Amino acid sequence: MISVKLPDGSAMELAEGATVLDLAQEIGPGLAKAALAGVVNGREVDLAAPLDDGDEVRLLTWRDPEGVEVYRHSSAHLMAQAIKRLWPKAQLAIGPPIEDGFYYDIDLDTAISAEDLPRIEEEMRRIVEEDIAVRRLDLSREEAIALFRERGEGYKIELIQDMPEDEALSAYEQGEFVDLCRGPHLPSTGRVAAFKLIAVAGAYWRGDSSRKMLQRIYGTSFPDRKELKRHLQLLEEAKRRDHRRLGKELDLFSFHEEGPGFPFFHPKGQVIFNEMLEYMRERLREWNYVEIQTPLILNEALWHRSGHWDNYRENMYFTEIDEAPYAVKPMNCPGCLVWFREGLHSYRELPLRVAEFGKVHRHELSGVLHGLFRVRMFTQDDAHIFCTPDQLEDEIVGMIEMIQRVLGDFGFDDVRIELSTKPEKAIGAQEIWDRAEAALAAALGRLGIDFQLNPGDGAFYGPKIDFHIRDCLRRSWQCSTIQVDFSMPERFDLEYVGPDGQRHRPVMIHRAIYGSLERFIGILIEHTAGNLPTWLAPEQVRVLPITDTVRGWAETVRDHLAAAGVRVDVDLSDETIKKKIRAAELQKIPFMLIVGGKEAESGQVAVRRHGAGDQGAVPLDEFIAQIREEIRTRAREPQTV
Repeated sequence: MISVKLPDGSAMELAEGATVLDLAQEIGPGLAKAALAGVVNGREVDLAAPLDDGDEVRLLTWRDPEGVEVYRHSSAHLMAQAIKRLWPKAQLAIGPPIEDGFYYDIDLDTAISAEDLPRIEEEMRRIVEEDIAVRRLDLSREEAIALFRERGEGYKIELIQDMPEDEALSAYEQGEFVDLCRGPHLPSTGRVAAFKLIAVAGAYWRGDSSRKMLQRIYGTSFPDRKELKRHLQLLEEAKRRDHRRLGKELDLFSFHEEGPGFPFFHPKGQVIFNEMLEYMRERLREWNYVEIQTPLILNEALWHRSGHWDNYRENMYFTEIDEAPYAVKPMNCPGCLVWFREGLHSYRELPLRVAEFGKVHRHELSGVLHGLFRVRMFTQDDAHIFCTPDQLEDEIVGMIEMIQRVLGDFGFDDVRIELSTKPEKAIGAQEIWDRAEAALAAALGRLGIDFQLNPGDGAFYGPKIDFHIRDCLRRSWQCSTIQVDFSMPERFDLEYVGPDGQRHRPVMIHRAIYGSLERFIGILIEHTAGNLPTWLAPEQVRVLPITDTVRGWAETVRDHLAAAGVRVDVDLSDETIKKKIRAAELQKIPFMLIVGGKEAESGQVAVRRHGAGDQGAVPLDEFIAQIREEIRTRAREPQTV
């Protein structure tokens, strides 16, 4: 017999040679049916993996993020097998799980279109019905190359050749299909219960525009058909809310071939942008920030000093001034460091909280550009806090509270937090990384906040806390971040004079809340379906006269509202009142004020709320007072007038 340890600390006795699946069956038939894979001594394994005495074991189900990845990675293999059956000459590239689904990149002379997806799905269903066993093959480097050369899979051979010489290799076999893969995978094809292929797109091999364009097929899968149906309904709703479509319909922003990936904000879109800036500036004043502005272009030497040249150069744009090399800034922090170094600072100034709404430019491949979500120029609501080591934890706590306040004000209450640690490409000694990671964890602990550890995903200059918000469609977006940095102050020789009269090195904290204003606006548009709260709406009120005879009162209403600071317009067209209402509803204007002869005589307005219908007639002064209060408080929910 062997004994294995479970996550709750208990032990379970099993027969010699027992597998992860045997453990699940021993615990109970329900778990055996739900189990997708396991984690043994910290390593993900198949259900068929044997157990040894003393192993620490955790079973993975659909409730575990790792279990979802296993399920969808197996779904990607299922789709690839179907494609190979239908198009035997297709060469396979990569097919990973992604959030909410999976994809596979293939090289095939025949173009696959959306019309082909049902045909692929039908073949996938046949493979599921066959319930083919999935078997892991552990291979030497030579065996792996020989296997995929025999199968004509050149992309797999390239992947193998790029792997470290000592890396263990494996493949997974299901019937006639074999794929290079670390695993783990479901035990058989019959375990994939519900799936749907979503779209076909193009993708350069390994993201390199100089390499061949492959065909990328997207899909999703769930262990239950009802869950799949709900997800597909959310996808349809997401299409309706697509910020690119709404941005055009509401005349907020556009993109043009003269600047691919560079957004053009229209007057209405600029109103939203400016309101968000003003909101954030109010928060900055509350938390005692100062604001600076640094140059867009700085010389190459600066980027060598900051470490961006070695760690971020492929994402940067370059130019030449007076025959000297310069770079367009991809981040604001080096400029802020230069500013701090300009004067001698005292410990009495610290913590010094410095904000900058800086435009940054980053090179993105054309294939990944996506409306306001993925652009080549955006505005960061950056801040850099310079503090003493003793102040570090308190400052992080304050930033977390500030971020929670801002996200809540915009209606994002479902927030998941990750703590990301030192990546492979990093600057600075291990000691300072340990101190920085400990400070972030301690601040989260003080506030009683649960977080997920994300090993190896920190910035190259320091560990970070990332805030992931969930929108009304249950999609997750990473926006806010806090990063602790001991290295940049060292590289730029920053100092402050301490109470002992000696010079000391400050700690630098990078933080952003919106992250990218442009991206945050896109998220907000989709979260609200364009029904922005009144304080953010480009046009807050539209006055709708029923006939020309009340035009004078309609214009008076407009003028009084404008004088009160409300963004207002009046529809003086010859259209019927029904069509005027429809036009205002389509523009998602929060309030429509309908005025006819009765309203003109009584000094009232008939109020209609977008999406809520008629609210009744009220005196103009009363309406002005109520809408001003709604704007002043930045109310999240529509207020009944």
